[in-house]
Amino acid sequence: MRMPSLAAALVGGAVLAAPAAIGAPGACAALGGVAAAGSCHVQASDPAYTVAMTFPLDYPDEQAIVDYLSQTREGFVNLARTPDARNHPLEMDVSAESLRSAQTRSVVLTLFQDVGSAHPTTWYRSFTYDTAGGKPVTFDMLFAPDTKPLDVIFPIVQRELETGTGLAGSISPGDGRDPAHYQNFAITDDSVIFYFGQAELLPSYAGETSVTVPRSALPPLQV
Repeated sequence: MRMPSLAAALVGGAVLAAPAAIGAPGACAALGGVAAAGSCHVQASDPAYTVAMTFPLDYPDEQAIVDYLSQTREGFVNLARTPDARNHPLEMDVSAESLRSAQTRSVVLTLFQDVGSAHPTTWYRSFTYDTAGGKPVTFDMLFAPDTKPLDVIFPIVQRELETGTGLAGSISPGDGRDPAHYQNFAITDDSVIFYFGQAELLPSYAGETSVTVPRSALPPLQV
């Protein structure tokens, strides 16, 4: 099962306008937020919706986070303002976690949306940056070519998720070895943590999940 990107499906129309906070760093001001204690706090509401977002302001490629949140918020607000939107006010919440290794910095966003359907949706969007090399890091860049890392990662993910949820046999090998499901990750000195949104590998009712894979179990990382 692959969770469709709600953000991608909803993007379009006018950008939500919000006044820039006086004195806030540029990244925060771009979203109409208030900077405090190294984080940006964004809140907005009207009869159709509520939005609350918090994210750190010291990520090396801050613009990538701002662009993603701007696009996601835009799509959410456009949906909330459609005449057939139900169960107002709709809700969007974003929180963030920061992780580090000796060479990398990761920020993992947890995004929650209640758009009036039967069940709210929660998913992840991660950003990882190679501070030594000065560039973003994708899953394709983590391991050397021809190492087939998913042959190692998938059995660990399968065991941890199925043991933790009791949903044995619920992850197909096709889904489990599909790189598309491993794009959201964070790197520490000891491990790589993979994040899976609601309905991404497990049934929707299992919720959002994550699995920590020790570096010792992985092929050598390139970062």
